[in-house]
Amino acid sequence: MSETPRRDRSPAPRHGTTLSLVFGAVLLAGAATGAWGDPPTRPASVDAAPALVAGQDPAGAALSPQQAEGLIGANGDRWGAYYSAQEYAEFTQGLGGRYLGVGLSVGRGQDGVTAVSQVQSDGPAAAAGIAAGDRLLKVGEDDADHLPVTEVVARLRGLEGDRQVGSTVTLAVQRRDGQVREVALRRALLDSQQVAVERTADGVVRIAVRAFTSGVADQVRAAARGAHAGVVLDLRGNSGGLVEEAVAAASVFLDGGPVASYQARGERRELTAARGGDTRTPLVVLVDGGTMSAAELLAGALQDRCRAVVVGGRTFGKGTVQQPSRLADGSVLELTVGHYYTPSGRSPDGTGLTPDVPAADTDDPPALARRVLAGLGTRV
Repeated sequence: MSETPRRDRSPAPRHGTTLSLVFGAVLLAGAATGAWGDPPTRPASVDAAPALVAGQDPAGAALSPQQAEGLIGANGDRWGAYYSAQEYAEFTQGLGGRYLGVGLSVGRGQDGVTAVSQVQSDGPAAAAGIAAGDRLLKVGEDDADHLPVTEVVARLRGLEGDRQVGSTVTLAVQRRDGQVREVALRRALLDSQQVAVERTADGVVRIAVRAFTSGVADQVRAAARGAHAGVVLDLRGNSGGLVEEAVAAASVFLDGGPVASYQARGERRELTAARGGDTRTPLVVLVDGGTMSAAELLAGALQDRCRAVVVGGRTFGKGTVQQPSRLADGSVLELTVGHYYTPSGRSPDGTGLTPDVPAADTDDPPALARRVLAGLGTRV
């Protein structure tokens, strides 16, 4: 999960509610936040939440934080989450393109290990020498593996009373060579730019998308314009984001047709691409174990529609759908209500997506993507 607030949301289904694909393993700790995993840990309460009929939308219910999280626990909802009104506003709207944090993303693999998946080049974590692939052992005095991922991210960004520029968080980090060290990072205001574009002299464009926040699809469209020699869409470490942005990004490379479907509370709904996308320019999609949720939705659509060759490692495997409901006090409770599927009917949940061209440990993924692009007839 990344520290950047972002939300996996599909177009509103009914009653004005919005479905979300909460993707919880890669948080840009210190970024505005966005993909989320396990709900934050808060003090438990013996108070029982008001009885809700199974499948009932809790919108408008007068629940305390303890009752809301008790409801999540009672349902065994791995991806459920509770957010105060302020937290949710930050998560969905960001902080004017900036976020308070230390500039790193963390993910949790199937083995339960918490690791650094991305490091922002201009952030405190990068300055301290932390690198992608390092294992995060402790946040403060607590073992990172024993905390929900969202709690790890919340502590990286700063808890209430400690969320200010210059405040410090202490981490214990283990390098890939086994060396363990302790670092103290000072939080800073960082740019939350989610799209990076690299153009080569021969007309190939690499578009790296870190998360699907508002406006990202338009940036992808602008970057791809004129890239007739080929596009490498780099979704490595992308923890997801707004589903409508992922669908709009798919529309850049598809001329209508299915992108995904989701099943929520017994009803199946379709997500479709807009007409008029570029279906001719050679396209390669780069993925890895940090590619989650809305990013998996996009990669799966382009793979199933035979529009792109998917290169890299198996994706994370987050394919459940959450519905955010605003409670009486303005806070938001998210509960899992279903799953989403690729156009061919696959669910990545628990298994992830298998790339068409796997990358070996010794491969340079961007270089491999360029070689695949060359095989599609691109001049490189």
